[in-house]
Amino acid sequence: MEERNELKPVHIEAFDLDDAWFRCLSKILECGHIYTITRGSYQGQKRLEFDFVTIRIKNPSHQIIPIIPEGSSIPAPTSLEYINGYLSYLLTGQKTNTEDYTYGERMVDAKVRLKETVEGKEMVREMPLEVNQVEEVIKMYKTQGHGTNQATIEIGMPSDIKLNDPPCLRLIDTRIRYGKLHFFPYFRSWDLWGGFPSNLGGLELVKQYMAEEIGVGNGEIIASSKGLHLYEYSWDFAKQRTGNLRPGLEHDKS
Repeated sequence: MEERNELKPVHIEAFDLDDAWFRCLSKILECGHIYTITRGSYQGQKRLEFDFVTIRIKNPSHQIIPIIPEGSSIPAPTSLEYINGYLSYLLTGQKTNTEDYTYGERMVDAKVRLKETVEGKEMVREMPLEVNQVEEVIKMYKTQGHGTNQATIEIGMPSDIKLNDPPCLRLIDTRIRYGKLHFFPYFRSWDLWGGFPSNLGGLELVKQYMAEEIGVGNGEIIASSKGLHLYEYSWDFAKQRTGNLRPGLEHDKS
């Protein structure tokens, strides 16, 4: 195994979302860092993770879901049906009583959760911020032109640091350039096997909707993360899909 004493940022150029997923799987098997999770999902297990990665996807609308070879025993990480349902999740503020937030709530109907004591009992009250960030970005571009760096959709809040499961997606920056709407999402942590395909597929559909509403072309996605990873359970799936048998990976799992 390669010994490191400094970060190794990675940049990946991809044609579409299927190509991006495949290239990320191949590259993480080649140069990902293995460590034991001390806090967060799957605590106590191992993760294979990029130090930092940027992924440029030039034509994200071309092939939205990963292609799994016919006859393969590898489970499909997502489906068009799931991504179409995920679009509703991203464009509405609906959530269950057990959810602290959803990405959709933060994007279109954000609320601040306030703890207060009423008659000796601690209660949580939600205060709506009364802002639909998706529609505000659309309006900003339509009414004030494309020459702005202010059209950012924020998911994270300072209070998220206290949550057991804070949002992985923190913001979606946007820009219109060369006649097209482009997305620049940042994920603090990101499951490459199961989360990446559904997250980017859903965001691509949101981008298409916004571009049509604004009246511009549909552009690229350039995503970044300091936490794009594979959980240990998916290492074998990734090796089967890519044919990349990283030397010493089994030894690292012990």
